[in-house]
Amino acid sequence: MLVLAHISDLHLDGSARATERAERVRDRLWGLPGRVDALLVTGDIADHGTETEYEEAARILGLHDGGAPFPVLTCPGNHDSRAPYRKALLGHPAADGPVNSVQVFDDGAVLMCDSSIPGSDDGALDEETYDWIEATLDELDGSLPTLLAFHHPPVALHHPLPDSYRLDRPDRLAALLGRRPEIAGLITGHAHTPAATAFAGRPLVVGPGVTWTLRLPWEGEQVADRDAPVGLAFHVLDDEGRLTSHFRVVM
Repeated sequence: MLVLAHISDLHLDGSARATERAERVRDRLWGLPGRVDALLVTGDIADHGTETEYEEAARILGLHDGGAPFPVLTCPGNHDSRAPYRKALLGHPAADGPVNSVQVFDDGAVLMCDSSIPGSDDGALDEETYDWIEATLDELDGSLPTLLAFHHPPVALHHPLPDSYRLDRPDRLAALLGRRPEIAGLITGHAHTPAATAFAGRPLVVGPGVTWTLRLPWEGEQVADRDAPVGLAFHVLDDEGRLTSHFRVVM
């Protein structure tokens, strides 16, 4: 059984508010009495994509000082910038290509995929990323249930803001899923609202936002609920390859 914590959309911008909210959910996770296998962070880690913002994110998430009690897996969102993301967050040489990575556990694998398009709020998995997904799954040889994690949901969530910036060419992703039964589910962020639905016959889970929560059309006209508590999800991938998700708030 694989147990993953999940946060998204920290939008760290140097403000005390953004820092406090990110540290609040970090403290909850670091203080769990039971161990999770990893933390997923599905994009929009920085608000402006600056090195300073990623340095703060690395500090909060314990990426460079060994402070995290479990692996921290990240992927970029539309507010992120690839070169400073690589340099200041990951400690890798700055480069502009898609930021993709895989983490293999005893009971499953997680592919963190880059759905960002530099200079745009839209989302897409480019051909380099699709080739990387296929090659990585080939290496795993279907031996483990696998989760794909990226920022932009590929389906409508029934709010005009996130639905304006969905993942492009969802048919391309659906075709991949049709060939790859080992993919047990999809995990995304971007929408700032916890949501669960299905895509191409697989579960699709959208993580809540750390910085603010989306008000749905029937909840009021103001889009951002900045007073809502910080959101957090836990995903369980069981021995049968079934994905179960739990949502929490951090007061």
